Amino acid sequence: MPLVPRAKVKTLEEAQHLGALFESVGTRLDLTVRSAEAGMIEAVDWRHVAFLALPLWFLRGRTARKGSTKVTHSRLAFSRRTAVAALAGLATLAATPAWADEISVTQWGASIYGAPFAVGLETGAFKRAGVDITGIIGSGGGGTSVRNTLASTTPYGEVATPAALAAARQGLDIVLINVGTRTVAESSLVTMPDSLVRSLRDLVGKRVAITSPKSTSEMVFLMELKEQGIDAAQIKRVASGGYTQGLTMLEQGAVAAAVLIEPLSIQRADRYRTVIRAVDTLPAMTTSVGITTREFATKNPALLHAIIAGRRDAVRAIYADPTAAADMVAKQFNMEKGLARQAMTNMIAPRMWSEGNFDRAELDRIVDGLILIGEIRDRPDWSTLIDTAFLPPDLQAKL
Repeated sequence: MPLVPRAKVKTLEEAQHLGALFESVGTRLDLTVRSAEAGMIEAVDWRHVAFLALPLWFLRGRTARKGSTKVTHSRLAFSRRTAVAALAGLATLAATPAWADEISVTQWGASIYGAPFAVGLETGAFKRAGVDITGIIGSGGGGTSVRNTLASTTPYGEVATPAALAAARQGLDIVLINVGTRTVAESSLVTMPDSLVRSLRDLVGKRVAITSPKSTSEMVFLMELKEQGIDAAQIKRVASGGYTQGLTMLEQGAVAAAVLIEPLSIQRADRYRTVIRAVDTLPAMTTSVGITTREFATKNPALLHAIIAGRRDAVRAIYADPTAAADMVAKQFNMEKGLARQAMTNMIAPRMWSEGNFDRAELDRIVDGLILIGEIRDRPDWSTLIDTAFLPPDLQAKL
């Protein structure tokens, strides 16, 4: 029974080695196995090959001892069928991209930060670019996203910029290679419908719920106050522990206003009145970035190029047809379609999703916010943290 698996291996030497292994196993199982011609060789993720080879390696040892080990007819037939199935499975590798990987994306499924990855998975953008993203590792954000990224077999992830900068300050081996999102437009401040609070100045002498000290919610609030020339010391900030907890405090009268974020603000739009929206006050800033380790970047440049290229195509698809993109996000996030459409539409005008390029002014704005909440003291040396080599050539502008 001739089988000609078109295994995707990286070099001719690897192809010859793999071919010899399968030919040897096939001979011991009375199977005819021929390795592919050199012209059929492409690239392979060796994790797939190892998975398929393991049962054959086991069977190789079993059949070599047929003379001294009792092997029933049914057991031998099963062994042959297993070998055939494994070899046939290897043949299907030719139809897959060169890499199959799982990556990390902050707030996956909870925030639309990761919308390009949802759209890229649905449209096949990543596969066309040469990488098969088989899964997304989600997290609650912050340091958890960085830890998930570094612990992954493919240590690439999109994380909040403050978390990336904190990891770099801690001495972790990371490098920023693309921009993810560039706005805080999804943030807002709300109060009760019958409240007398109509503006930020009406909050002077009152209490406002933020999620936690040094959080993005506190940073955005302080930046809004600074933008309007209001002394932050005149407003008491209360850590609620989360957006929903802050709303509970608001409803109970413990605070005069509470920070909020989409899509929760959309879901509860009829229960509160908006005091201020960040999109109306604050300019663009780099809120999330793609990171990896320097070691991985050195060894796997083509894979990183492919991820960024696939993501860029997905971003373009979002802006080209927001409604279709929103439906894809709804499917990936298990989100109500109408909610996804409104949330995505709201972020089109502020251009939430970057194609990947770095903007020095937008980087500095997020840092100014971090300085405001006491997270950092000085602006970092971006030249030591950022590597633009993995971006498409037209996006590699100097900082």
